[in-house]
Amino acid sequence: MMTKKTISASRAFLILFLCYMITALEVPLDSILLKELSQPPTITQQSPKDYIVDPRENIVIQCEAKGKPPPSFSWTRNGTHFDIDKDARVTVKPNSGTLVINIMNGGKAEAYEGVYQCTARNERGAAISNNIVIRSSRSPLWTKEKVEPKLVREGDPLVLHCSPPVGLPPPIIFWMDNSFQRLPQNERVSQGLNGDLYFSNVKPEDTREDYICYARFNHTQTIQQKQPISVKVFSMDSLNETISANLSDTDFYGAKPLTERRPTLLTPMGSTSNKVELRGNVLLLECIAEGLPTPVIRWIKEGGELPVNRTFFENFKKTLKIIEVSEADSGKYKCVARNPLGSTHHTITVTVKAAPYWITAPRNLVLSPGEDGTLICRANGNPKPNISWLTNGVPIAIAPEDPSRKVDGDTIIFSDVQERSSAVYQCNASNEYGYLLANAFVNVLAEPPRILTPANKLYQVIANNPALLDCAFFGSPVPEIEWFKGVKGSILRGDLYVFHDNGTLEIPVAQKDSTGTYTCVARNKLGKVQNEVHLEVKDPTMIIKQPEYKIIQRGGQVSFECTIKHDPTLIPTITWVKDNGELPDDERFIIHKDSLAIMNVTDKDDGTYTCVANTTLDSVSASAVFTVVAATPTPAIIYDRPNPPFDLELTDQLERSIQLSWIPGYDNNSPITNFVIEYEDGMHEPGVWHYQTEVRGTQTTVQLKLSPYVNYSFRVIAVNEIGRSQPSEASEQYLTKAAKPDENPSGVQGIGSEPDNLVIIWEPLKGFQSNGPGLQYKVSWRQKDVGDEWTSVIVANVSKYIVSGTPIFVPYEIKVQALNDLGYAPEPAEVIGHSGEDLPMVAPGSVQVHIVNSTLAKVHWDPVPLKTVRGHLQGYRIYYWKVQSLSKRRRRHVEKKILTFSGNKTHGMLPGLEPYSSYKLNVRVVNGKGEGPASPDKLFKTPEGVPSSPSFLKITNPTLDSLTLEWGPPTHPNGVLIAYTLKFQPINSTHELGPLVEIRIPANETSLILSNLNYSTRYKFYFYAQTSVGAGSQTTEEAVTIMDEAMASRQVDIATQGWFIGLMCAVALLILILLIVCFIRRNKGGKYPVKEKEDAHADPEIQPMKEDDGTFGEYGDAEDHKPLKKGSRTPSDRTVKKEDSDDSLVDYGEGVNGQFNEDGSFIGQYSGKKEKEPAEGNESSEAPSPVNAMNSFV
Repeated sequence: MMTKKTISASRAFLILFLCYMITALEVPLDSILLKELSQPPTITQQSPKDYIVDPRENIVIQCEAKGKPPPSFSWTRNGTHFDIDKDARVTVKPNSGTLVINIMNGGKAEAYEGVYQCTARNERGAAISNNIVIRSSRSPLWTKEKVEPKLVREGDPLVLHCSPPVGLPPPIIFWMDNSFQRLPQNERVSQGLNGDLYFSNVKPEDTREDYICYARFNHTQTIQQKQPISVKVFSMDSLNETISANLSDTDFYGAKPLTERRPTLLTPMGSTSNKVELRGNVLLLECIAEGLPTPVIRWIKEGGELPVNRTFFENFKKTLKIIEVSEADSGKYKCVARNPLGSTHHTITVTVKAAPYWITAPRNLVLSPGEDGTLICRANGNPKPNISWLTNGVPIAIAPEDPSRKVDGDTIIFSDVQERSSAVYQCNASNEYGYLLANAFVNVLAEPPRILTPANKLYQVIANNPALLDCAFFGSPVPEIEWFKGVKGSILRGDLYVFHDNGTLEIPVAQKDSTGTYTCVARNKLGKVQNEVHLEVKDPTMIIKQPEYKIIQRGGQVSFECTIKHDPTLIPTITWVKDNGELPDDERFIIHKDSLAIMNVTDKDDGTYTCVANTTLDSVSASAVFTVVAATPTPAIIYDRPNPPFDLELTDQLERSIQLSWIPGYDNNSPITNFVIEYEDGMHEPGVWHYQTEVRGTQTTVQLKLSPYVNYSFRVIAVNEIGRSQPSEASEQYLTKAAKPDENPSGVQGIGSEPDNLVIIWEPLKGFQSNGPGLQYKVSWRQKDVGDEWTSVIVANVSKYIVSGTPIFVPYEIKVQALNDLGYAPEPAEVIGHSGEDLPMVAPGSVQVHIVNSTLAKVHWDPVPLKTVRGHLQGYRIYYWKVQSLSKRRRRHVEKKILTFSGNKTHGMLPGLEPYSSYKLNVRVVNGKGEGPASPDKLFKTPEGVPSSPSFLKITNPTLDSLTLEWGPPTHPNGVLIAYTLKFQPINSTHELGPLVEIRIPANETSLILSNLNYSTRYKFYFYAQTSVGAGSQTTEEAVTIMDEAMASRQVDIATQGWFIGLMCAVALLILILLIVCFIRRNKGGKYPVKEKEDAHADPEIQPMKEDDGTFGEYGDAEDHKPLKKGSRTPSDRTVKKEDSDDSLVDYGEGVNGQFNEDGSFIGQYSGKKEKEPAEGNESSEAPSPVNAMNSFV
């Protein structure tokens, strides 16, 4: 373990961590994004600082890192370069920095002990690992010693020392006998933290010869054994009997018989001791005492309480264990050992120190060129740790200079960073108890926004549930995220939405009208990107007719209904379960669409049946109990609510309690589960019954707590599974004696309704809380922190008092005390209130506007002095309005907009500005009374932005080779238009797009004639306007040039040619003849020898039918009357694709292999399978199918 205060530059023993920054940007773990972005190295995995290895296994020292480009690795050992290539036993894992030291073949782990450190480096910086201290585990044997037997008198204390060998890590100690059974321990006999076995007093049964201490070394999985210790306990009676057998009566042993004694401590020694523990560790304090009888241990903390939920007592309360100790646990802890003869104690002074720990966890810093940022590395400890900085593993004092960097103690300030500023910075916080080493890279990137959420992602939720729409993004600088609904919707704001920092839009309670398309827009100064997602809100699934409780006689039948209502776009499934398990596999259970029926019911069918309706988005259920009864003529048992209790009696009447007893009414075949007791206050609220308490159904007596000055009456209500009984008759009345109030009013507040008053309000006591007649309130107040005396007034029957003539908005101490004719309530707690507020006096100063982009501005101002606020500071309010558009040069109606920034802010963002416009704004401070004066109006102008799409695009006057385009300028030019861009491309008959042509058009044009186009061709046009900032949204249209009339006439004339008509007639005649032949052969198929048919089938010249579907090779299905398709002829290899015809003769048989029909005719020869069989045999000379080749590859 490292315990030095600082770390030398030559060693640079540092941990990589992420330093905190103000404008930090996290790089998402998107695989495509990570491949594109350069990033300094980051250590992702490493071995622990104190690494104890097993000497029987290879040593693996982990060091994994990520970065772009991938980092290279190097190692140091004991502060000097570790040349891995010179040691044959040391290798490095591929694409990793992890060391593997091979000691399995004759190597020794001790030879590789030392301090190791890994460095991961790429072109953007160097990251280094912890100091990894490698030590070999040791499990030494016990030193040889002669163990003397222990002879102990009954009742005396005894300590059996273990003294285990020093191992690495320390062993676990336990005591066992020769049979490897653990020795029993209790309050009298127990093992101490040091492994010794303590006897507070010995007994004859402690005599044995096999007290054995074992030490288990976990790393090497070995157990070492100490020599057995023999203990013999003797009593005075047995000793005297032994002596009397050899001596005269006058020589008996003169010791006293067994006597009791007060406790003394076996450990720790003395009356005081000290203990130092580190923050976060487990504190173990131990006290073991001897005495007769056996002492009992008790622990206390002087001047405080033992921490709740972190304190545990172990080893029969001899060990105090406090987990996760902190500085607050320092102090004096006293253990007291006590038996009937007296006590003793020991005080342990505990001091909690602390190794360094983080106050602000460091994080990586990603900036864009020209930005500012901060690395903060703050740690605490006891004593206070020292902070030092390094860059790329070199002390920052001797590192290459960087003008963008300034070190200020635990902070590094960066300003106007450039790409060369990228580096890895190390922070070292150390004191005498340990160190923290953190690594944070500064990565300077310039990246336009990217949205990582897939486009057009569909989200579905059930109505009245939250909807979360993702918009994962990345960019540098950090993009700003805005959400819109619909194609031309306005930006989403307000309480109906929650906007998360990761870009997610949350709709806390989605309604049906929340359905629609939502657009996420990410912007930074390098660009803008948007993505659409879709939300569908579905109706919830409901069970509108639930199964009902049924009682059916054995052998009958029962039906449970379950009718559901669901969203029409969701497909529900209904499942029935019995007693939360599956239904029995029994044909008597019949499930219909909306019901479950059970036929011939038996006793086993008893239970609870539940209908569960599930969709992909929700689930609902309803249950009913089914009871099977014997088929007897006895009437069914009637279950009902119990009858009311009666004979209420009050006994044991005291000032603050009384005993109530009653007799239960009939339970109507359903056992009473509990009784509810209510009371009436006949003095303050006659006729109103209040809940008092409730008891179990087996109890008929209860002791009731009472309040003073209440005229009590009681009644009892019985409850069973069916319901509540009617209330019993009221008991006799019992009036308790009056007393001083027990409590004071709650809800005391002090607020001002006017600038010169203080209104004190409170919740008055209820009637029975007054405890007596003459309830009043003592209202007291005084100005805070000025030393005034209390001013008091006594009032009655009110809950408000107004103090006039107060200064404006000053704090007051306030208390309200209840009193009655018998005296005052206890002293009340004080609350802080304020006198009335007045409007703020001054306006914010130094108002500055920083233009972020064409639609966003950042406003800065100086806060007003708090004394001038004259009230609770609620925030600052910005009024801003558009003066005019710089492109249209005309003023518009002034519509002021307001943004409020809560708290003591000094800056705020103005979103949704119109580009290329002139604006004014002012800032005012706001308190509970209202707004203060406005700051002077500040004029600012937004820069140009990209224009909206052209207002229209029309395509007219189509000719053979030209089209005319007309358009209107953008409704929102957002700057000075510099040009229009037209892109177009042809679309062929298969909807494939041709080459794209681009034309740039001057901004003052509104029409264009496109010439030299192809005739009878569809074109797609893309048209958008441009300003100096860039291109705006595009609009698209499609149009077609007209057909060439000459070609059209030629296409028509071919159908009227005589040769074409003759050819069609010949083809039709041939088809007719072949159909007749086919029909005759089909009807006579069973009468012809198969051999003749096969011979005929083998001749391709007389087989014009397709082999796969039985149709003729040259023409399609005769029923389709469709024109001939290209490629419908039989290929040269005599195979035909099945999709060419759907009317295959195979469809009339049993399969593709050819089978006999019911009439005995053989039709398989017309299928494609028969012809292909030779290609599947071993004699085939064709190349094997690639599918078959893959499937057969072994």
